[in-house]
Amino acid sequence: MLYVFVYGTLRAGEINDIGRAAARNQIDTPRLIGSTSTHGRLYDFGRYPGLVPDGSAGAVRGDVYEIDEALVPVLDEIEGIYPGGDGLFLSKQITVMLNDRPVQCLFYPVGPESVANRARIQGGDWIAYRVARDAEPELKYGS
Repeated sequence: MLYVFVYGTLRAGEINDIGRAAARNQIDTPRLIGSTSTHGRLYDFGRYPGLVPDGSAGAVRGDVYEIDEALVPVLDEIEGIYPGGDGLFLSKQITVMLNDRPVQCLFYPVGPESVANRARIQGGDWIAYRVARDAEPELKYGS
């Protein structure tokens, strides 16, 4: 079994929803195993977040899915992971606790060097942050 921990736009209902990504590519629907968190710092990159793992930081909320191995190249493409390429996201392994048991997962963090001048997302939940941020009225200039 292959698991993935998703914390941003791959979460259900987001722009890169993992279930829709699988369906577009005729791959078996990922099975949600549960929600959990990992320690790290979450940053706002505009349309998506970036997670820097950090064992001394707060919790970052995410979901664990069991996936078909055929979905990995699709996820890699969404996250800009290419052989020999230097992209923003990295393809790594992480162990999260789910229902009191450790689960090793694929996940896509960013390197600490990539977050300079980015707003940190307090609270560790991309969806809650994005919804609140997007609900704020835009400032009108020249009025």
